[in-house]
Amino acid sequence: MTASGQRLTAFGNQLIEVHLWLREELTALRENVDAHLDGGPRPRDLRAHCLSFCSALNRHHTGEDDGAFPALAARHPGLEPVLEELRRDHLLVEDSLRRLQALIDGLDEEDPGEVRREIDTLAALIETHFVYEEKRIVSALNELDVPGWNRTRPGFLLTGDAAQTPDGR
Repeated sequence: MTASGQRLTAFGNQLIEVHLWLREELTALRENVDAHLDGGPRPRDLRAHCLSFCSALNRHHTGEDDGAFPALAARHPGLEPVLEELRRDHLLVEDSLRRLQALIDGLDEEDPGEVRREIDTLAALIETHFVYEEKRIVSALNELDVPGWNRTRPGFLLTGDAAQTPDGR
């Protein structure tokens, strides 16, 4: 297999890696919130961590909606119902992220139970969404030949660290 072929077959696998990274980031955010709500000091970077996580997740979903999903639909028209379901999930996750950001912004004034419930809701939404997405589109994504993705990693495959480099790698 050529180097290009190896790169192309990695897109679905890279999606799974991004999902793993996002799961880890949410776990770290949850741990910080829990430590504070359990009586510990408010972590200095809690708002920044929440904003960073929310931005990364939004960038991932926007990249899927604007890039990966149209490319998949063009190559695999039968996936359109799956892709539409995933787009609906993105809206639910976006709503949960907005609520979570507002709760964390007012963390010291908010009901701790409400904050934990929103994190639990977000975690459940994300986990269900990621598992469904991985089962339904990874193999089709691995088959895609999108020349631009070989030069610059698309938005849906960026993690926080990768997003900081000029070429997105």
